[in-house]
Amino acid sequence: MKALEQGSKLAQQIQFILEIDQLKGVLRQTLLIDGSRQENSAEHSWHLAIMAILLAEYVPHPVDMLRVIKMMLVHDLVEVDAGDTFCYDVQGNQNKATREQQAADRLFGLLPANQGLELRSLWEEFEAHTTPDAQFANALDRLQPLLHNWQTQGGTWRLHGITRDRVQQRMLPVQEGTPVLWKMVQEILEHSVAAGYLANE
Repeated sequence: MKALEQGSKLAQQIQFILEIDQLKGVLRQTLLIDGSRQENSAEHSWHLAIMAILLAEYVPHPVDMLRVIKMMLVHDLVEVDAGDTFCYDVQGNQNKATREQQAADRLFGLLPANQGLELRSLWEEFEAHTTPDAQFANALDRLQPLLHNWQTQGGTWRLHGITRDRVQQRMLPVQEGTPVLWKMVQEILEHSVAAGYLANE
């Protein structure tokens, strides 16, 4: 096919588009709110992008919403190779950074250089979570599973015996990125403990 001659810019872009389709098959621990199955990483990324649009008014500092939405859509692409690592899996998180760096090298390397650099830079910024854009993005990434676990009567918290102090620690980026929503997080944790969804200790 002439339009997709090997090495052409379009061929590289299409190859990347086809490659990241695999993200739809990467299952996360988080259950869908109806409890019917685990969500996949592509669904998670879409959900976060919508959350960014809806919750932008709660960010304490100006953010570039287009960059935040791009970050949300890119932040888990490395899971095509590295898989999803459960946030409370101590052993799995020991080599997570190495696995994800290797995945980033391969995946973003499929693209034309300028696009590969742009997407990798967004991924690296999210991972560093030092800019206002990345802090907001990280807050949403922590908030979404909290909402799911709350709505599924403890979901993966109960399945893995997760305690409130561990969830509280995991939620700290919400306090940093969207402090207005921190009160809501605390109320959800209080309700979840009272309802038996989450062990207090």
